[in-house]
Parts: sequence; C-alpha cells; structure tokens
Amino acid sequence: MKIFTKKQLRNMKIVLLFTGKTEEAYLNEGIGIYIKRLKRYVPVEIRIIGEPGKKKQSAGKHKIRESGKLLIPAGNSSYLALLDEKGEKFNSEEFAAFIEQVMTRGYKELVFVTGGAYGFPDQMHVKADRKISLSDMTYTHQMVRLILAEQIYRAMTIIRGEPYHHS
Repeated sequence: MKIFTKKQLRNMKIVLLFTGKTEEAYLNEGIGIYIKRLKRYVPVEIRIIGEPGKKKQSAGKHKIRESGKLLIPAGNSSYLALLDEKGEKFNSEEFAAFIEQVMTRGYKELVFVTGGAYGFPDQMHVKADRKISLSDMTYTHQMVRLILAEQIYRAMTIIRGEPYHHS
C-alpha cells in the first residue's frame, strides 16, 4: 500500500450523505470525534437530507420519495458508494485499499450514502459505483454513521502507515 502524504490526501473530499438527522446525543458525539480526527487527513463533509415524510406510506413509496432527495449530481468526478446490507464486505485493510484505489483514480469526491429504514430503490443501485456492507448484522441507520466514520478514520491511518490499527 502506497503511503500518501497529507497533501496528497487533501486532493479528494469524503462526503457522508445521511438521510435524516442523528438524534442520539452519544452517536452525534462519537461521529463528531471521528470527523474531527478525519479532517486532519482529508476534507470531510456531512450532507443531511430530510426524510421523505413521516406519513404512513408503503416501503416502496418511501424509497422512491427518499431516492429523489438522495440522487446527487455525481458525474465523473464523484465515486458513489452505497451502504447496503447486500453489498461487498471488507476487513479494515481491504477497506483502506478500496479508499486508496478511489483516491488514485483522481475522483474529487468519495460519497458514502446511507439510506433510510427501507434501503435504496433500484435507480440508486444502478447509479452506485459500489455497494458496501459493514456487517452481516443489522444496525440502525444512525449507528451505521458512527461505525462508518470510525472505519474511514481507521482506513486513513492504515493508508498513512500510522499505528491506530493493529494487524
């Protein structure tokens, strides 16, 4: 694995696209800790889109409404990774290698998208460059945010050859 300088890492921004606000204070605090740490390596932006409505609606309608808010103008400069239970699983070193690979391809943004309770509609799956699963277990979409932030931070320390991760 190539060890990037901090300047090289700053050429790409990581975007975390979340549906709805993180309501639990302890999760917000943990996410904040890892985002602050991550910003030492790479620009990070959290984008929060509102949930598509609290009315009772079918899962299909909910996903369609949510997808309208999630569809981002990615283009060729952004790499879109959906967090999906059926996605590819990585260990920490493999995840770091994945991020490093995206960085070396010259993308301006690496966008991680966490959907709502019903997952993503088909059009989001088609648009995605990659689907990633954090575990075979199911987590709340709010907990996934903390786990994702920590794993991206861990990946950055692996890429930089720092001792946070113990193999």
